[in-house]
Amino acid sequence: MSLPKNLQSALWSYDLKRFNIRNEKDRKIIIEQVLNHGTWEQLKWLFKTYSEKEIKEVVKSPSRGTWQEDAMNYWTRYFGLKTPSKNFFFSLKPQN
Repeated sequence: MSLPKNLQSALWSYDLKRFNIRNEKDRKIIIEQVLNHGTWEQLKWLFKTYSEKEIKEVVKSPSRGTWQEDAMNYWTRYFGLKTPSKNFFFSLKPQN
C-alpha cells in the first residue's frame, strides 16, 4: 500500500514512493513525522492506518533528535505514558 500524496508536507524530506507502510523502520518514521508535523487530515489517516498500540509503541521508544518538545509532551500525555526523562530529552530536536 502506498502513502497518500497529502502526507508529503509531513514527510517533506522523503520520497513517499519508497515507503512501505508495514516495514518497521518506515512505519516508525511515518508515525513520528506525522505526530510531529501532521495536519488534522494526516493524523486521521495515521490513526486509520496504524493501530493505537503501534502508534503508542513509537511514542514510547522515540528516535533520537526527531521530536518537537510540544509534540512529545502532547502525545505522551494523550497516551498516558510515563517517558523516562533521559528518553524524553534524547528524543528532542536540538534547539537553534
